Amino acid sequence: MTTISLREALALHLCRGLGVSTILALQQKVPLPDVFTLSKADLCQLGLNEKLAQQLITTDWSHVDRIIEQCTALNIHVIHYFDEQYPAALTHICSPPWLLFCRGNRALLHQPQIAIVGSRSASRMGKEIGYDFARQLGEANFVTTSGMARGIDGAAHCGALSTSGGTIAVMGTGADVVYPKRHTELYWRIVEQGLIVSEFVPGTLPHGTNFPRRNRIISGLSLGVLLVEAEIKSGSLVTARYAIEQNKEVFAIPGSIRHSLSEGCHFLIKQGAKLTENVSDIIEEVSFLPENSLYIIESERKQETCPVLQNLGYEVTDVDTLALRTQWPVEQVLARLLDLELEDKVERVLNGYIKLARG
Repeated sequence: MTTISLREALALHLCRGLGVSTILALQQKVPLPDVFTLSKADLCQLGLNEKLAQQLITTDWSHVDRIIEQCTALNIHVIHYFDEQYPAALTHICSPPWLLFCRGNRALLHQPQIAIVGSRSASRMGKEIGYDFARQLGEANFVTTSGMARGIDGAAHCGALSTSGGTIAVMGTGADVVYPKRHTELYWRIVEQGLIVSEFVPGTLPHGTNFPRRNRIISGLSLGVLLVEAEIKSGSLVTARYAIEQNKEVFAIPGSIRHSLSEGCHFLIKQGAKLTENVSDIIEEVSFLPENSLYIIESERKQETCPVLQNLGYEVTDVDTLALRTQWPVEQVLARLLDLELEDKVERVLNGYIKLARG
């Protein structure tokens, strides 16, 4: 288990250009808290470039402390990658967020979720469909995840809030920044009844590059993504593309061939997305029962605590090394490896075992 304080995790987050993959590589060489005590030369020897090393040795701890104080005052909870509360689903995506700033009910992160996205310029019918699908998914105990944009996103959040299912809004701003302003009332309803999530520090204002980036989190948290209405070139299709890359289910509601807002959905259907007419189309695809989906997510989280998996990377590792790392007898390690191999968590190769990227 990696031990790192919130203060240290936030300092790593503020180091521009330092992502999770680099942090995980560092972790294999040195305890993460130690990176703040090493010299620039030592950090470069670990594989960091001079720019990253310089940032680490000049960490502004007073700035870090001010952000922590700000989060405390705003009741924003910070979850880092190694935190037990970090959603297991996000550990499987490309470039997972190192930190999540959360405001509201964090338990929703571990509930089965369906993302509903679509055009900001949605039609009245599209908004009604987004609302109805989210409401019915909530009644089936699914959380609706979206981006709180105007149009389909806002309608979906409202539909979810009309039930006890809950909703998650993934922001392209700081978790304390309401955007768009017209959704101020909706924002506070989500804080009270759902969850606001952002990978950006409090106070981060809207910026064009932040919104496509947050879409990978929307799809990453979800079992599948439903597209209601979208132009052929839109952020919603970016979310769908992330979902495809993450091996998630993609659903699309068809519309009129004369309507530009149907083009994105029709394009995805041609690419293999499931043509969706009602909520049962979604539920049948992702699980037989919502409880099954929750079980899958919780099972993935339990796997994260397995000592053998924790000590096995994507490089070949032999059984004796694993026994040494886990402090388990060799026969116990072998038995666990067999279980993990049957579960498609690891693969036996020449001279040892490797961890598989996806179970």
